[in-house]
Amino acid sequence: MKRLLLITAFLPTVLYAQNPVIRDQFAADPTARVFNGKVYLFPSHDILQPKPMPQGMRENWFCMEDYHVFSSDDLIDWTDHGVIINQKEVPWGNPTAYSMWAPDCVERNGKYYFYFPDAPKSGMGFGIGVAIADKPEGPYKPVANNIEGVNGIDPCVLQASDGNAYLFWGAGRCAKLKDNMIEIADDTPKEKVKWGEREFEMMGVNCLKGLPSRQAEGPFAFEYNGNYYLTYPYVRTNTEVLGYAMSKNPMGPYEYKGLIMAEHADSCWTNHHSIINFKGQWYLFYHHNDYSPNDDKRRSVRIEKLYFNPDGTIKEVKPTMRGVGVNNALSRIDVDRYNTASKDVNTDFVDSSDTFKGWFAGLKQKGSYIVYNDVNFADVKNRAYAIATVRANKNTKFSIREKNAKGKVIAEFNVTVVTEGRFRRDYSGQWLAVTAPLKYIPSGVTDLCIVADQDAIDVDAVEFKNRIEYYSNATGASSQPDNDGFVRRWNVLEPIPLDINTNILFTDSYLAQILGDPKVQALIKTVPNDRQQVKYDSKTTLTWHKIESNFYNVKLFRFAEQYGTKIYGVIFPVTTVIECDDDMQGVRLMAGSNSASKWYLNGEEILTMSGDRRMVRDDCASKSITLRKGTNVLSGLIINGPGMSDFCVRFIDKNGNTVKNFKVK
Repeated sequence: MKRLLLITAFLPTVLYAQNPVIRDQFAADPTARVFNGKVYLFPSHDILQPKPMPQGMRENWFCMEDYHVFSSDDLIDWTDHGVIINQKEVPWGNPTAYSMWAPDCVERNGKYYFYFPDAPKSGMGFGIGVAIADKPEGPYKPVANNIEGVNGIDPCVLQASDGNAYLFWGAGRCAKLKDNMIEIADDTPKEKVKWGEREFEMMGVNCLKGLPSRQAEGPFAFEYNGNYYLTYPYVRTNTEVLGYAMSKNPMGPYEYKGLIMAEHADSCWTNHHSIINFKGQWYLFYHHNDYSPNDDKRRSVRIEKLYFNPDGTIKEVKPTMRGVGVNNALSRIDVDRYNTASKDVNTDFVDSSDTFKGWFAGLKQKGSYIVYNDVNFADVKNRAYAIATVRANKNTKFSIREKNAKGKVIAEFNVTVVTEGRFRRDYSGQWLAVTAPLKYIPSGVTDLCIVADQDAIDVDAVEFKNRIEYYSNATGASSQPDNDGFVRRWNVLEPIPLDINTNILFTDSYLAQILGDPKVQALIKTVPNDRQQVKYDSKTTLTWHKIESNFYNVKLFRFAEQYGTKIYGVIFPVTTVIECDDDMQGVRLMAGSNSASKWYLNGEEILTMSGDRRMVRDDCASKSITLRKGTNVLSGLIINGPGMSDFCVRFIDKNGNTVKNFKVK
């Protein structure tokens, strides 16, 4: 997972995500809201403490100076719209307090009201302010003063079915808002509260009175199916859980019902959340210290699906790495955020010095696997291929399968050592992208399983691509050379694996030995039918494919990606039929190929192209030949070493003019 650029307020950036969903910065206390068919996420923004620290700042504590807003229409891709409020822009706030904790945002009468806590300039406690905008992404303008009478943190606004808006804050306090959404209603009750030896009045009512509420904070209230839900974090043992209570009245009394989420397994002290219904599914947004395992004051947003029991109570939610949302197969899939895995699989940071680069999944032995749910292949077309970001030893094999470790094979990979000239690249210990053609394309939404078929492998991400249509299946009885005379219709055999790792081998004598092998020569003696199979040796059966190139040059490398068991270090036999109405004497074959090749007309060798080459039009000319009346068989043997092999051929007459008056069958 590659590090994403820092966000500016002027240039929205898309973040591709599973859990955690914000991947280029810390984000905590997530309040999610649905506006205009999209989910808007308003988290707090954890940062590292400034150095030197402002006077009075607690060391190794929470530190927040601004708020971002993010949006998504699928819960997978999130757009950061940038900073909407900075502590220096709050008229009543302390510009160096770094205390902009959990916020909320609601829409009323076409305006968007953003509620946030901050330390006031007076230095006493916390206040809750409001900023107003015409759009959920802003720009927001802060109101001059904080809400009078409200002293606390973590605001939440419930817009109830009774037509009123209710402000919740702190440890479950609640008061009705005026219609202007920036003041407490005049008839709001006050309660006397003791804090240690001090006694003072507080606005509103304590909705958590009598409920489990040790160190409670961060209330989030919502309404569903005739019930009001007050959900909140509190400390059950040593760290926070998410609990909830229910009532028939927005201001209570509430009856405690149980847990939404238990303590984090790694003892991350806090949790904070929100709950929404989006497109008919309920979701829990919460936070965890994924990117800062040794510092639970820097948190990251996660999402899980949430379900209700028939009586309206909430089923306990278990945290996952996978999160929610259906991945489009054509987008990056961070498979290290898997749903399930074999017991030996581990995850770790790609770079422990930069955790925002994300994780990898370590498949430790043959048979190890990971399963990643809900990938949509609807947009994946024929001739697609897979790209996997992996780290592996030489000749490690792995596969992508559908659903489970015994499912249909989607793609198979073989990680090899590549040499270029005298310089070897050994992939061991390095991250690289490897590709493989798709052997099978699932329909609709399915699960993926990555399986180590041989040796150990570390896997980061998988992505599927639709191949550019470099060629198509040949149709019709014949075709013509193109406007420049290039022959585009060919019978191409699936590549023959060969121990080739450098182009400097391709001397005339080497080619005579390798390409003159009787098994290789036998392949171009006759014209095959489309899909005709040939047995090359006791272990290898290959298939001919009749294709029409969509370019003047036939891209054999792309053909091998689709049909080959091996892409590099191979031989491609090719044949085609040239049909002439009359004899054409004194013509020459003009050829170009990336890497070495040999060319034959009617079984006779007419051109050898040796050495390390680049594919150039008319790179070499054959001896003078005759295209006889009727059928002529043109054949070639093209080698691909470590490169991306392709070739092109056409004919010229004795005057150097392009020959085009023939058919290709």
